[in-house]
Amino acid sequence: MRRVLSALAAVSIAASILPAAAEAQTSQRQRGSSGQQADGSENAPADRQPRFAPLRRRANAGPCPFVKVLYDAARYVELDGGRAAVSNVGFTGEIEGVSADCEYREDDPIKLDMDILFQLGRGPQATEDQKTYRYWVAVTERNSAVLAKEYFDLPVKFDGERTASVHQERSIVIPRADVTTSGGNFEVLIGFDVTPEMAEFNRSGSRFRANAGTTQTTPPSQ
Repeated sequence: MRRVLSALAAVSIAASILPAAAEAQTSQRQRGSSGQQADGSENAPADRQPRFAPLRRRANAGPCPFVKVLYDAARYVELDGGRAAVSNVGFTGEIEGVSADCEYREDDPIKLDMDILFQLGRGPQATEDQKTYRYWVAVTERNSAVLAKEYFDLPVKFDGERTASVHQERSIVIPRADVTTSGGNFEVLIGFDVTPEMAEFNRSGSRFRANAGTTQTTPPSQ
């Protein structure tokens, strides 16, 4: 596991940097008050302030957990009668992507923040204007057993449209056994709550996008 600098060492480093930064700032202001740049030109305004890059937040105690969408549950497709045809498509959904960041220090638990993008649709067999989808987030040991799994509802109103894009922000907390347990020991999976038939449909590589069954307008001939 990669170790980070101790708080004492970080303070020591900061203490050695600050005087140098203060000296540079004083020198910059002196140059500015004389109206001269470092090369002796007269173009620098007297009130120009030195620019410093913002300090980075403290490093985590280790890497973040790996977050990904499970392929078998990445899409949700309702098929009337189980027949794979555009005319039989009901409600559809696809997890387009997920971004994540985490934070943990010393022996604290891991706080993981996620932003999940869903693309959702209504096919010819979807007669209503709203749908509550269901998805889950699971925490596993890396390439091993599921440690925890939680389900969430995703209510969507299409407002007369055939497709909708929805962002969902989720935060989860992953306990750690001790300070030596890093986020690299965990994997976080995301997926729709699908039926076995839907999962098999996804595994086969078949798919209908969120706009399946949408009639496209043909431009009139000139």
